[in-house]
Amino acid sequence: MKSFKAISVAGMLAAIAVGLFLFWRHEERYPSTKDAYIGANIIYVAAQVTGQVSKVSVVENQAVKAGDLLFTIDATQFSASVDQAKADLDSAIQQAQSYSTQITAAQASVESAQSAYETAQKSFERAKALASTGDLAQASLDQTTSEFAQASARLTTSQSSLLALQSGLAAKQDDILSSQAALEIAQADLAWTEVYAAADGWIANLTLRPGSSVSANAPQFSIVESSDWWVDANFKETSLPRIRPGQPVKVQVDMLPGVAITGKVASIGRGSGDTFSLLPSENSSGNWVKVTRRFPVRVELDPTDAPLRVGGSSKVIVDTTGMNK
Repeated sequence: MKSFKAISVAGMLAAIAVGLFLFWRHEERYPSTKDAYIGANIIYVAAQVTGQVSKVSVVENQAVKAGDLLFTIDATQFSASVDQAKADLDSAIQQAQSYSTQITAAQASVESAQSAYETAQKSFERAKALASTGDLAQASLDQTTSEFAQASARLTTSQSSLLALQSGLAAKQDDILSSQAALEIAQADLAWTEVYAAADGWIANLTLRPGSSVSANAPQFSIVESSDWWVDANFKETSLPRIRPGQPVKVQVDMLPGVAITGKVASIGRGSGDTFSLLPSENSSGNWVKVTRRFPVRVELDPTDAPLRVGGSSKVIVDTTGMNK
């Protein structure tokens, strides 16, 4: 009887030992964690201009496509700014055209003055030569000298007027460029009064209402993108030696019981979650107690039709014996 009890006890201990060994082997080959949460890209929607909302075209949790209208800002002042910028540009163009017309006339005046100057100069040179030999009266020389001086003054004046007009035209051309830039900015501001979805996804955290005042670049609500999904799983550091990028993964989502979701290890974090916390632990005291750290492992999910939601709790099991191609 005693031997039977001893054999039974030994058998139970052996079974427990075998069970523990198999459990340890399974955990070593298939490390798992329940400290895992679903993630996706989140776009924070903001207007690029300041104004009052005139219309909100979406509701909370609504599915949207890239390019769908989300909300509209009252465009009254922005339309007026575009009209003003157009008027300023037209005025600058007209003034530049006026300067161009005056420059054409001034160039003709300079050419005429240049011709008159050259004629007067030749007459002056000839008169001066005749006067030096006594063949021309002093009065005639004085008259020729005066005419040459007048022709020279007219040439200088016409040249100065041409230079002034050319400088004015250059300034007006700068005004045209400035006005064109102001018009482009005004047109961009007007276009920005309509805010569109940047990607496919779902509206989240929407509180915006018509009549609300919004500031430029201030987030109003979010879009949870539908394109890429992943799981951030926090594994104990003792589980990491066998985990490698590319290994297949099974994911069990708490809110989707019975739904099979697969993926693969995308990357392993270079720092523990505690390292990047606002108040990282300090282990320099004399009361130090070793605590196993957890490191984030990014799991890339395979395409699925399952209704995933950001932040959902899940369990991740890594198959360290396999490798996705």
